[in-house]
Amino acid sequence: MDLRELLTHLHDFVQLPEQNIDITSIEMDSREVKPGALFICIDGYTVDGHNFAQMAVEKGAVAILAEKPVDVEVPVVRVKSTKRAMAVLADAFYNQPTQKMHLIGVTGTNGKTTITHLIEHIFKSQHKKTGLIGTIEIRIGDTSYDVKNTTPESLTLQKTFHQMVEENVEVAMMEVSSHALDLGRVHGCDFDVAVFSNLTQDHLDYHHTMEDYRRAKGLLFAQLGNAYNHDRPKFAVLNADDAATEEYIKNTAATVITYGIDRESDIRATNIQITNSGTTFDLTTPTETVRVEMKLIGKFSVYNVLAATASCLVSGIPLSVIVEEIKVLEGVSGRFEVVDAEQDFTVIVDYAHTPDSLENVLKTVKEFAKRNIYVIVGCGGDRDRTKRPIMARIAAEYSTQAILTSDNPRSEDPLAILKDMEEGLDTDNYVTIADRAEAIRYAVETAHADDVIVIAGKGHETYQIIGKKVFDFDDREVARKMIEERK
Repeated sequence: MDLRELLTHLHDFVQLPEQNIDITSIEMDSREVKPGALFICIDGYTVDGHNFAQMAVEKGAVAILAEKPVDVEVPVVRVKSTKRAMAVLADAFYNQPTQKMHLIGVTGTNGKTTITHLIEHIFKSQHKKTGLIGTIEIRIGDTSYDVKNTTPESLTLQKTFHQMVEENVEVAMMEVSSHALDLGRVHGCDFDVAVFSNLTQDHLDYHHTMEDYRRAKGLLFAQLGNAYNHDRPKFAVLNADDAATEEYIKNTAATVITYGIDRESDIRATNIQITNSGTTFDLTTPTETVRVEMKLIGKFSVYNVLAATASCLVSGIPLSVIVEEIKVLEGVSGRFEVVDAEQDFTVIVDYAHTPDSLENVLKTVKEFAKRNIYVIVGCGGDRDRTKRPIMARIAAEYSTQAILTSDNPRSEDPLAILKDMEEGLDTDNYVTIADRAEAIRYAVETAHADDVIVIAGKGHETYQIIGKKVFDFDDREVARKMIEERK
């Protein structure tokens, strides 16, 4: 695509270069630049792309998009915001890929990963080729790719969606983080269904207040199209039991479908029964009520299944198909995942790293635990400090013994993080063991038959960040090793 044609999509008084240049790629990382590229200078949190403009030119960039003066020998196009311009240009360069597929976005504090994986499973059962973008991976069909952020930058997103179109993906599911919404990473994404799971405390290191956090999540619904295209309708799938839903209903012009347990909703679960092997409940829609059986455990799992069910219903999947697929669904990696090494006690690894998600997991465990509950929990360094005492309090309240430990301390002193957590405790049913592996060993060596150990916080993650170094660390493998050593 030639540069002048590409720039016409910006519509914001951009001065077009005199010469017409053929653009063969768009890059925001100078290390990825190849001859013929348009290099976009992004002023990020740690580095400023403007400082790498000359390097990009040396590697073959034929034009630069910048919001500050840049002294290079190729045309420089100045815009007010390179991030906003990048979203527009990426969408145009890759020929608006999200308009060529059915796109479902899921936002909320908890449940995003599970909900997107449930939706993916149901669509795959109908022989639809799917794409998925989320915390664990990017997946196109059956091929997986690593991902750095829950929701990548707009340029990466559009490039990925273009690849999906090229590989004939029909339906894509995507986790949409509050950071991504606030930073405009999903600008240009033509969502057909936007899903809200819940809103509880998280990321206050970035958003500072719950009001700002709620506003950021609401952007997904505010941006969900304002025209009624009856050939391609838009739907907002919202949790009726969460107070933020009232605001999001006002934000969107899309058709609203609610789901819930405690309040009246379009898709509702009642008569819930939870055991240590699964969950059953009555699922009521505006037209019928059916009994649902599933292997997933807990009330939070019911909410995730309701969100996925509503999303698939509005996307044209029959309820009978959804119910049958829910019955055979296995859990998502690192989400209430059982570590079975033939021990006589239960070990559960879960990604719970917010107060609400930890409380949900422990409430579920209390419903089936026969004896003691041990919970291993930490809080990340260089992140929201206000949730640390809350996490510790919840861990102690819902367990026989809480074991406070490290969880990606990053640049902070692990002992200082544990001290912050201890401020939330007025009981003595806890110990502090800074070394995470030793904390897991302690729990395994302490547990007896029919006890339950919950290892919270990291879930699917296979690393531990200490200082600036990343070490291999998988809660599941460490727990399995400790069990074997105990034997």
